[in-house]
Parts: sequence; C-alpha cells; structure tokens
Amino acid sequence: MALTIAPLEVQNSSVATNRIHNSTALPESALQPISAGHPKHVLLLPGLMCDGSFWEPLRTALPQGMSCTVADYGDANTLVGMAQAALAVAPPQFALVAHSMGGRVALEVVRLARDRVQKLILMDTGYLPLAAGEAGEKERAGRMALLAVAQANGVRAMCGEWLKGMVHPARLNDAVLLEAITGMFARKNAERFARQLNALLTRPDASPVLAGLLAMRLPTMLMCGRQDTWASVGQHEAMQALAPHASLRVIDDAGHMVLMERPVETARAILQFLAGP
Repeated sequence: MALTIAPLEVQNSSVATNRIHNSTALPESALQPISAGHPKHVLLLPGLMCDGSFWEPLRTALPQGMSCTVADYGDANTLVGMAQAALAVAPPQFALVAHSMGGRVALEVVRLARDRVQKLILMDTGYLPLAAGEAGEKERAGRMALLAVAQANGVRAMCGEWLKGMVHPARLNDAVLLEAITGMFARKNAERFARQLNALLTRPDASPVLAGLLAMRLPTMLMCGRQDTWASVGQHEAMQALAPHASLRVIDDAGHMVLMERPVETARAILQFLAGP
C-alpha cells in the first residue's frame, strides 16, 4: 500500500519532524506551477526502514500541478519485489526520486519499466552486489548484529546504534533530528527490518543498468551528503563514471540522511533538476 499526496499537502507529521523541516522555508520560486513537458508525478522510494516523513521537505515544496506517491514495500524481501510493489501504485509516467536502499530499488524499477520513468534521482546509494570474501562477511555480520538488537530490544534501540554512522557528526547531539529518524524507524517492526536486510544482502549487481542509462536517454542526477560515510562521494563518482551523462550534486554538511539533515538545500536541488531539461 502506498500513500499518494496532492501538492503541498502534509499528513501525519510529528512535532519533531515539523520542527526540522519547517525551520527554513524554500523560496517562493520553488512552488511555482510546473511547465508543460515536465514530470507531473514523482514516485518517492524510501531507504531502509524509512517512510513518507523522510520525504516531507520535498513533499511540502512540490510546485503546483505536481503530485507524489511514497512507495510502501510491504513484506517484500527482495529489491525486485520492492520495485514491483512500487510500480503497482505508480501512474503510467513519473519521475523517480530514491534514497539509499530506495536507490537500489529505483535501478530495478528502471530495469523493469524504463519506458515509464521520465527522470531519475539517486541519493546516498550504491549499485554493487554484496562483496565477496571478507568484506562481504563483514557487512553481513554488521547488519545481522543490528537485527539481533532489534529482535532483542526493539527497533528503537537498534536505531540508536544505526544512527551513529549515518548523520553528520555535528548532528549526533541534535535531539530533534535523532528523534524524528528514530520515530520513523520505530513505526516498523523487527520482522520488516529482517525482510529489508535480506533484500540488501541479496542485492543484484546494478552496474549494467547504470551503464545503460545514457543509451536509454534517461535524465539522471546523483546526490549525496558530503559527510556520508556509508554511501560516499567517491561511490557516487564511480556511479557517474558508469553513467557519464548524469550530474552529481553534493550537499555540504550532511551525512547519509541528507534530506532530513539539510532539507532546504536538498529539496531545492531536487526541484531544480525536476524543472530542468
């Protein structure tokens, strides 16, 4: 089940989330009606354990005439299954904006239904499968350790551990931001967390999709926080090397949760790309 939101409509926002997202307003120019030929609908693909509240700075700034749907992956435990769930609630044509795990889902959406995607934005994400050998085992062990915490002590406790490397170091004392992220995670349970971890640990190699974006003539932007240590600037530069037509936008003073950490700058960059050629 997905949530479709009309332009500028805000639903189910927590006080903490509002305090973050509304601290600085976007310029009025960002809210002008869309021009003919630009995408009229945006499909938003959230990352691991995230939901519509992650996207609220963008949702509340969409121009007149543009709507959005936030995908809900339900019980899917593969990236392909998540892509199929997203496509099932999407209109025939849409721009695709995706964060973290959602970026990997987006590449599967493109693989399955390129003709439906008008523009593509990939944020703080990756494209390679689980590494072989020691590196892959280290990633698996780290993810399984987080799952064990979620199963034993709850998702809120797990998120407290997960957050340590996911936001800009200067934001680790930002109680409002941390509670907004933690509350978002806590709306899902450990079983949903396990399914999403399985999707990440069994992820396919998306290099062929990235390498084919130029031939597909799909306008693409890559974006990440400059201080994202999980999905680094270097990783996005490697993605750009595979898709050289893609632009790369780096948001300063932001970690992995870039839209929640720097809502105004990030939403502005997304809107500028969606309004471009």
